[in-house]
Amino acid sequence: MTQRIEDYALIGDLQTAALVGMDGSIDWLCLPRFDSAACFAALLGDKENGHWRLAPKGATRCTRRSYVDDSLVLESVWETRTGTVKVIDFMPQRDVTPDVVRIVEGVNGEVEMEAVLRLRFDHGSIVPWMRRSDGHRVAVAGPDSVWLRSEPPVKTWGQQFSTVSSFAVAADERVAFVLSWHPSHHQRPDLVDPHEALRCSLSDWAQWSDRCQVRGRYRDAVVRSLITLKALTYGPTGGIVAAPTTSLPEEIGGVRNWDYRFCWLRDSTLTLGALLTAGYQEEAAAWRDWLLRAVAGDPADLQIMYGLAGERRLPETELPWLAGYAGSAPVRTGNAAVDQLQLDVYGEVMDSLFLAAQEGIPSERHAWFLQLSLLGFLESKWREPDEGLWEVRGPRRHFVHSKVMAWVAADRAVRTLEADPSLRGDVARWRTMRDEVHREVCEKGYDPRRGTFTQYYGSRELDAATLLIPRVGFLPPDDPRVVGTVAAVREELGSPDGLVRRYSTEGTAVDGLPGSEGAFLACSFWLVDAERMTGRTEEARELFERLLALRNDVGLLAEEYDPVAGRQLGNFPQAFSHIALVNTALAFAHEEQAG
Repeated sequence: MTQRIEDYALIGDLQTAALVGMDGSIDWLCLPRFDSAACFAALLGDKENGHWRLAPKGATRCTRRSYVDDSLVLESVWETRTGTVKVIDFMPQRDVTPDVVRIVEGVNGEVEMEAVLRLRFDHGSIVPWMRRSDGHRVAVAGPDSVWLRSEPPVKTWGQQFSTVSSFAVAADERVAFVLSWHPSHHQRPDLVDPHEALRCSLSDWAQWSDRCQVRGRYRDAVVRSLITLKALTYGPTGGIVAAPTTSLPEEIGGVRNWDYRFCWLRDSTLTLGALLTAGYQEEAAAWRDWLLRAVAGDPADLQIMYGLAGERRLPETELPWLAGYAGSAPVRTGNAAVDQLQLDVYGEVMDSLFLAAQEGIPSERHAWFLQLSLLGFLESKWREPDEGLWEVRGPRRHFVHSKVMAWVAADRAVRTLEADPSLRGDVARWRTMRDEVHREVCEKGYDPRRGTFTQYYGSRELDAATLLIPRVGFLPPDDPRVVGTVAAVREELGSPDGLVRRYSTEGTAVDGLPGSEGAFLACSFWLVDAERMTGRTEEARELFERLLALRNDVGLLAEEYDPVAGRQLGNFPQAFSHIALVNTALAFAHEEQAG
């Protein structure tokens, strides 16, 4: 039976991540990077596509689980008829080799444990050759090699193209497993002391979490979301992936299944704001530096997303041998949206670099010249239609959010030049552009009869992205057009419990796709922000509390939520959802401190 998306927890080493189910099975792991091919892909198929289960014999689901303090070390407790054990899962921050460590610890009584390791390289399609070597089980296929050992040694045997073991654990006894990957042409990886690795991991996470400057009633939720964002960071470059998974569906059984193992420019401003406000200057600077490297070059070639190191080619491919999560096919790797025109990203880049400079992140000498180049290109392009923030696969349109972000780009340039007149640039030119964009959006993107901004020029459809209009400063929160837009989005895109869809998928071909999707969690947090900014503080806090209650038992959120089925949807965990959570919580905390 397919586990729910929220039944999974995340472990990772700041270069890749794994999903561990409540049944004790690791069903998703890409090695050696987030965007590498998976060696455990049961999440998107079945057990024959690769997994690693470690659980009491005959048990189906752990009794309870949690992260150890403010860390990414997962502890699952199993209470059985004969005794209790806990399984500790984590990935040490690597020096060279990625490792997965699983430690079984007896609590009381005696428990018979069972482990099944089924490795399948290349997204679950290749069965490796298994052999024994120097106390390890070694799996090799093409460029990939995985080594498995245990401390103390546990007898293993081959069974139906998997490696199986069975052993008993009594109170205070420990059995540790270490799985290590390395290129198959390399020698055996260095041995990892699993217990020392655990101590180091807990210490590292404790030191990192202690840097959080957030206080108040939402601190725990903020810290868990920040840890999740840190876990989604590719350490060598500072890039933050949107999610560690691909093709988890936005509709069960539907085709809205996308690869999110890349870095989106749209996340940049919100991510920087969250990191800087919470006290993580180093991570914010690394993200800013990744952004500068990724967007360098001809502004006409600016993409909406890039690979972990800024790679540009992310070709979209379907994997027909994987049936998809709960039958939701196709399974895709790569993302064709990389080739779309999304004008809003120019505003997001300008806003990010403006914010970074305001917050004291030392500027790069070439950064301002890059911004002028981007703005010059946008000046000639902002009147054109595009695919918009939501990466629609229908016709290009004049999306209101895209135009608003063009205004943001010009506005940030004006404010930068006003603050530092020594910088090169024509402030009058950018003021003219800013005023022209503002005038056109208010004339063509606003429906005066309904009192709301619309999704695109001339439409009756709404878009939750217009909730960001007061946040970016396009109009003040008390402007009647803002108040009307917030009310319209709440009424037309909201569910009875306040969750918000991005836009309507009913009776419109705006996104060019069949089917529907769940409520978009980031948009629901945006509604909280907009409600608070427009004076509906009590309603905003009530909705925020409902959103916090949607997190799974270890505090994680996917991209979307199905309010009818009561389950999470989409890639998991989703950076955008956790960024929105952090920013909303920080806004409440700021109000409490000021009040």
